[in-house]
Amino acid sequence: MNGIAVTACESVFLKGMNMRISKATKTWVAALALLASSSAWAGVQVNFSKPDDYSDMPFSTRDREQILAGLAEHFQLLGKGLRPGQDLQIEVTDVDLAGREDPMRRGTMDVRVMDGRTDWPRMRLRYVLEQDGKVIASGNAALSDMSYLQRINRYSSSDALRYEKKMIDDWFENTFGIKPTGRSKPVMTLQSHVRRR
Repeated sequence: MNGIAVTACESVFLKGMNMRISKATKTWVAALALLASSSAWAGVQVNFSKPDDYSDMPFSTRDREQILAGLAEHFQLLGKGLRPGQDLQIEVTDVDLAGREDPMRRGTMDVRVMDGRTDWPRMRLRYVLEQDGKVIASGNAALSDMSYLQRINRYSSSDALRYEKKMIDDWFENTFGIKPTGRSKPVMTLQSHVRRR
């Protein structure tokens, strides 16, 4: 797979490599390597395939890193509900965050404007669920939440990923029958402004 996996073996291998890697790739690897140890014990491995090509990510490199780390952490949290002996591999192939980045309001923090018309969150991924090393479920999924501004959301309004986390929760429950039992750490990188119709 082309992408950046968050596994301990790959992060050690990448640190030892002595070859030219783009600055953006190094940044992604550094951010995701921090998640390597938690990926192994949680039973969930998250791979962000070609994140530079995603439909909608923040302009700031720092914010992009935190968004990917926040998404991976949320999948990890939900993965705690897997049965003993189960392992889940998720390859995220596209992300389109809720709202749109407002280029006129860039400063120390990116600002996203949300109106709920055509700017709902979306994500594409592939997954494989194994039980004791045997594949028991796999598939492609297109996640979206067109009514994200109208729905009750259990996550803090200051969490930049509150709408994406709700969308992932719904997919996880519908696909694996696992409801969230806790909340992942809020991602506080983006300011958002909701523009009501």
